[in-house]
Amino acid sequence: MEDKEQRQNLESKEKIIQIFSDFMTRITMFEELVDVGSKLLVGFQQALGFLGRPRIDKTSELAMRIIKAQETKRLNAYVEAGCVKTDDSIQNLNKLNTCHLGLQDHINKARGVVGELECLLDDAAGAIQSTNENWPLLQDEHVNGNMDSFLAKYEKEGKPSLDLSKPEGTDYAAMMAVVYSMLKQEYIMQVCSPTPHYLNMRSACSSR
Repeated sequence: MEDKEQRQNLESKEKIIQIFSDFMTRITMFEELVDVGSKLLVGFQQALGFLGRPRIDKTSELAMRIIKAQETKRLNAYVEAGCVKTDDSIQNLNKLNTCHLGLQDHINKARGVVGELECLLDDAAGAIQSTNENWPLLQDEHVNGNMDSFLAKYEKEGKPSLDLSKPEGTDYAAMMAVVYSMLKQEYIMQVCSPTPHYLNMRSACSSR
């Protein structure tokens, strides 16, 4: 009987280690999305800044005197166009659209990765719950789907002598819960507002 329990615990730990490996792979994917998304955001803001530049204030006597002093047909056309070259406007509009679509795509991908992380977290909790590990914390505890509660109790009632050089299945699960909690908070702050401010082109332009 004891051998059977040991074998079950070993199989459970191996399963959790595999889940942990998959979990960390998704974390790496998320970090890569953040890096690329940051570059897209910079490009978006640069293009938006160019297109949102204020026109010359024609009510300014000083500005109009300078223009009059250098007046040419070409200069007049440039001023009427808002001191922006047509080619530059087109390029920045294209850049704005490309970055906008890219950011939306990255948000969708990030949302998918967060969902996968949550599923892996539940899988780890389920694997622990299905064993007979000699840890009172997990007995009669509905861990699956309630990792926050599990983590809180782990921190409060966890093993008094935790040997990180030989982590147990519960240690892997707790580590996953900590990492997921931090990532989820960052994800909510950066992405889950009703409309991320940097994707709302109309409000961004009107705020200038």
